[in-house]
Amino acid sequence: MTVVPRRTVLRAALLGLAVAPAAACGPALVTTRPRLTHGVASGFPRTDGAVIWARSDRPATMIVETAATERFTDVQRFTGPALTPETDGTGRLRLTGLPADAEVHYRVTLDSEGTLSEPLTGVFRTAPTSARDVRLIWSGDVAGQGFGINPDIGGMRVFRTMAERNPQFFIHSGDTAYADVPIPETLPLPDGRIWRNEVSEAKSAVAQTLDQYRGQHAYNLSDAHYRYFNAHVPQLVQWDDHEVINNWYPGEVLDNDKYTEKRVDVLAQRGHRAFHEWQPLEPREAVDGRVYQRVSYGPLLDVFILDMRSYKDPNSPNRQQHGAILGDRQTTWLIDAMASSKAVWKIVANDLPLGLVVPDGKTDFEAVANGDNGPPLGRETELAHILSQLKARQVRNVVWLTADVHYTAAHEYSPARAAFADFDPFWEFVSGPLNAGAGKEAVLDGTFGPRADFVHAAPADQQSPLDGYQHFGQIDIDGGSGDLTVTLCDAAGSALYTRTLARV
Repeated sequence: MTVVPRRTVLRAALLGLAVAPAAACGPALVTTRPRLTHGVASGFPRTDGAVIWARSDRPATMIVETAATERFTDVQRFTGPALTPETDGTGRLRLTGLPADAEVHYRVTLDSEGTLSEPLTGVFRTAPTSARDVRLIWSGDVAGQGFGINPDIGGMRVFRTMAERNPQFFIHSGDTAYADVPIPETLPLPDGRIWRNEVSEAKSAVAQTLDQYRGQHAYNLSDAHYRYFNAHVPQLVQWDDHEVINNWYPGEVLDNDKYTEKRVDVLAQRGHRAFHEWQPLEPREAVDGRVYQRVSYGPLLDVFILDMRSYKDPNSPNRQQHGAILGDRQTTWLIDAMASSKAVWKIVANDLPLGLVVPDGKTDFEAVANGDNGPPLGRETELAHILSQLKARQVRNVVWLTADVHYTAAHEYSPARAAFADFDPFWEFVSGPLNAGAGKEAVLDGTFGPRADFVHAAPADQQSPLDGYQHFGQIDIDGGSGDLTVTLCDAAGSALYTRTLARV
């Protein structure tokens, strides 16, 4: 009998290969049908369809069928792209021509030279054209700080919990994978417990090659709860830093012995390619062909997805006269797009927080705030410009959502408390992580007058996912009144905080 190591089994599963012991008598059985290796997923729903994603274990054509029920009568058939090694076997298809505000069941089949795979099914709801109740959830930060798929607790169960809330869609606020953080087989905890991980070759070292970056996303989708979630909840996906490396910025050159490739721009190109291959999104739909875009979900909601990574200034004390977190083009787009929006609520998905001080080393800062509580400097000047323009153009009902800091919080921003007062009051809600190390509470910078209405952050000795500081947020918009309710939840789905905001 040949014993196959657990690492080899999972690595083979990630690559979509069959693993079998050497046969004692005769050759091993080899399957000839193509196989969908990491489930199916949907994303970026519109009134007439959504993006469908899948991955094949060999060159094949992606076939998608839709129907009004799971019985798949009156099927509508769509022929998708060829899935080839050039894209790591991944591919996506934008479905169109479907009815608005409808539950759509879909199934994906692979066709490899006339041989069909077993189908996999999923479901999503198209966006409405009239006012109706809307539910969305958001969070971020998956498999960080060495906390991966733990078989002792059944894997990443939070994804099943979120799916059971039956949201219309999920905003993934970044850090969809931790390419710079290896996953060890065991991780000692401060109280003497041991966290165990499923492991893979790609997660055994920091990612530098394209295949290693691809393996980060493949690892996460080896979790059954994550695959279930992907099949049942459409996603709006954005990136932050860990899809490449912690706290990176354009033009950075590393001083890090773990990396043989020191040019972050090279690593970012590889990380971004893997991200776009493995997520249910169509980069051509973004304004710049990457991430940032507006997603309309009926008359009550527009979502503005930001990219606060690709155009930011180098990390520094962040107190220069002017600075950039979005860059000129994205800043102008955001102001104009929000001003032109006819939706009641404008949700901004910001992958970095606005008022929380996020250090990068001893003197530099990673996000918007610089910690001085004074008039806008550095990247704060760009946010000040955005906020003042939204006020001048009378853009109402704005809510900002983020993750990044690995805890959950509600922040109310008011010009009455601020060093810079040319803006309308607004709320920012923070949620995370999903399956990563929990974070301690960060300091709020007073430039824009934030007040912490609620915080659920971990003590220094309770940062593992076992300690109860994993989070997601939920937003419900009432189709009748148009009011918006935010609920901050723990990983079990228990409500920790609720706040209803009346439409203006």
